[in-house]
Amino acid sequence: MTAIHQPLDTLRLYTHPACLQHQNRPNHPESPARLALVLDALRGAGLRGIESHLAPAATRAQLALVHTNAHIARILDTPVSGFVLLDPDTGMNEHSAHAALHAAGAACAALDAVMLGACARAFCAVRPPGHHATPDRAMGFCLFNSIAIAARLALHKHQLERVAIVDFDVHHGNGTQDCFEQDPQVMYVSTHQRDLYPGTGLASERGVGNVRNVLLPPGSGSAAFRKAWETVLLPELDAFRPQLVLISAGFDAHRADPLASLLLETEDFAWITRELLAIAQHHAQGRIVSALEGGYDLMALRECVVAHVRELLG
Repeated sequence: MTAIHQPLDTLRLYTHPACLQHQNRPNHPESPARLALVLDALRGAGLRGIESHLAPAATRAQLALVHTNAHIARILDTPVSGFVLLDPDTGMNEHSAHAALHAAGAACAALDAVMLGACARAFCAVRPPGHHATPDRAMGFCLFNSIAIAARLALHKHQLERVAIVDFDVHHGNGTQDCFEQDPQVMYVSTHQRDLYPGTGLASERGVGNVRNVLLPPGSGSAAFRKAWETVLLPELDAFRPQLVLISAGFDAHRADPLASLLLETEDFAWITRELLAIAQHHAQGRIVSALEGGYDLMALRECVVAHVRELLG
C-alpha cells in the first residue's frame, strides 16, 4: 500500500459511540461521562487539523497479538445480562465487549494510519482503558490492552525494530509491562505514584534493560514529575531511538483527581507532550499514537486532554 503523506499538523481522532455504552457498576469513576466530556471538549476547543474517524472493531487476530485465546473468549463470548463483575474494580455490561473491541480497534487503525502516512499523529478517545489488562486477565477497569496491541502490530505488520511506550498515568501500567518486559524491541517507560494500585512498577523492574519506572511519592508535583522525565526517562528514550512513540495518556496525576495524590497541573501534561513530540520528530518521523487511559476528575480531564491534543497538533 502506498503511503499518503500529510502535513505534520494533521491529527486523526479515533472514537466510537459504542465506547459510551460500556458501564461499570453504578457510581464507578470510570464512567461514560468521562468520554462524553472529552469529546465535547475537543469539539469546542477550536483546534484546527483534527480529522475525526469512526474506530473499527479490532479483529480476534489483532487481539491475539497480545491476549490469550481464553481471555479473548472470556470477554467476547461470555453472555452478559445486566452486569458481570470480573474483579473488585472491573465489570462488564452487555455493551462492554463491543466497546472494548472498538477501543482496541481505534489503536490499530490509528497505528496503521500513522505508519502509512495518512496522518502524522493520532489520538484515540476511547474507553474502557487498557494499560492494566495483562495477556490473560482483565483488571483495573481495563479489558483489552489497546496500546500493547498497537505496539505488536507495529512490530509484526509494519516491521519496526524499536517501539517506545510512554505511560504517564498515575497508576503503573502493569499489563503493558507484562507484555513486553522480555522484548528488547519495545521500551516501556513510566512515571506513577508510589504505593498505589496495582503495586507494581518498582525501580528494580528493568525487564531486559527495556523497562524504566520512576515512582513519585504522594504529594509530588510539577518539579518532581519534570525532573524524573528530564533526568531519567527522556534520555533513555532518546538513547533507544524509537521509530514510533505510543502514549498511554492517563491524566489522573492531576492535582484534582480523586483516585490519587500527585499534584500535577494541566501545563505539565502539555509539557510532557511537547517533550515526547521532540523525541518522535528526532527519531520517528514525528509518529505518535496516543490512547486515553485514566483521569477521573471530569473538569481536569477535559482541560488536560485538550492541552495534550493541542500539543500533538504541533
